[in-house]
Amino acid sequence: MTVIVLTNCPAGLRGLLTRWLLEISAGVFIGNPSARIRDALWEEVRQYADQGRALLAHTTNTEQGFTFRTHDHAWNPIDHEGLTLIQRPKAPAPLSPASPAKGWSNASKRRRFGRR
Repeated sequence: MTVIVLTNCPAGLRGLLTRWLLEISAGVFIGNPSARIRDALWEEVRQYADQGRALLAHTTNTEQGFTFRTHDHAWNPIDHEGLTLIQRPKAPAPLSPASPAKGWSNASKRRRFGRR
């Protein structure tokens, strides 16, 4: 079983993949091509994806029973003791909020002490 997921890719690439795989949802293709065809399709996806992202997952003879490849994803697959895991990018440090001004705001002064 092979699954290819495309995000923000040209329509022509989707048309190319429908020759070999079934599009079950927008940008999600599944099928059971041979390993040679799967690798050829993945090379075409990588070549024509432009600014889009792509993910390929397929069954294989490993502990997990599958493997996957990514193209232009922020999350990267890494090998950890024989298991393929996803490494998320580190979150940027949160911006420190500006410290609020001390004392009463002008609006609260008007409400409390009346308009003057």
